[in-house]
Amino acid sequence: MKKVDIIIPVYKPDQSFFTLIERLEKQTVPVNRILLFNTEQKYFERLIYGTSFLEKYRNIYVTHLSKMEFNHGGTRKRGVGKSDAPIFVMMTQDAIPADESMLEKLLEPLETEEVAVSYARQLAAEDCNEIERFTRTFNYPQEGRLKTKEDLSVLGIKTYFCSNVCAAYKREIYEELGGFIKHTIFNEDMIYAAAAIQAGYKVAYSAGAKVIHSHNYTFVQQFRRNFDLGVSQADHPEVFAGISSEGEGIQLLKATSAHLWHTKKKRMLPRLYIGSAYKYVGFILGKHYRRLPRKMVLKCTNNKVYWEQTGRIRSSEKIDASRGYGKTEDGR
Repeated sequence: MKKVDIIIPVYKPDQSFFTLIERLEKQTVPVNRILLFNTEQKYFERLIYGTSFLEKYRNIYVTHLSKMEFNHGGTRKRGVGKSDAPIFVMMTQDAIPADESMLEKLLEPLETEEVAVSYARQLAAEDCNEIERFTRTFNYPQEGRLKTKEDLSVLGIKTYFCSNVCAAYKREIYEELGGFIKHTIFNEDMIYAAAAIQAGYKVAYSAGAKVIHSHNYTFVQQFRRNFDLGVSQADHPEVFAGISSEGEGIQLLKATSAHLWHTKKKRMLPRLYIGSAYKYVGFILGKHYRRLPRKMVLKCTNNKVYWEQTGRIRSSEKIDASRGYGKTEDGR
């Protein structure tokens, strides 16, 4: 059996983090190493203080980052660099394996030579509201499938869909494709999946691999999340140009409306429509963020650090190294 590492970005973990680790250690497929990339050391140490966490789990390795260092693509890329396993799994700290065979089921599609990545089915948590619960069912159906370039005419943007909430990658193909994009506000998983599809590989949705993962977002949180989604699509026309995402959103809205109506939960329809409006406006503003004042962008985004990082990158690109950066005119 091939060696498998799991890579998890961590930020302000709570008690559910212990449940995640315990369930990973009980998987039918043994985990080689769990690599944690924790943002802000004080929050992690606050959680494990007084416990024997690091003594109990000898296969866990923690790298601490400052908030300014974290980037959705760059941090995960760094995580892969610290692993030498032929297969690595990306997870988030709030994704809890639903059973002990989650990892086994997630890895099964990778036995097919052309499959580059396999992502898991996400189930709603017990405290999840009905709209989010149905959204999970809509986006993560009971039937799995393999997606190829030929599916673009049928599935559209969903052909490229993949989620690092829980996804397994073949290192050989990952290295061939150049890995995750280093600097991105969002969607590093989908951008990678698109590159894999365009290169002739397959993306697997493994419905048998199940994790519990859902959110009860407020309207403002939905707005900001979709603003960042729009920014991601605007920044990567090589992936998203010519493939509309709005149609998928309309389908979800119609399907959710019908579900609430037929399940006699019509009182939730106003919440659905208002939430959808927030998401749509956020997405459209994000797609056209270059036309917005910087102050407005910072009010709309869910990731202010990303914009600070972007500013620094752009500043460094303007430096002419040949002129002796850091030196005075007299010292050149």
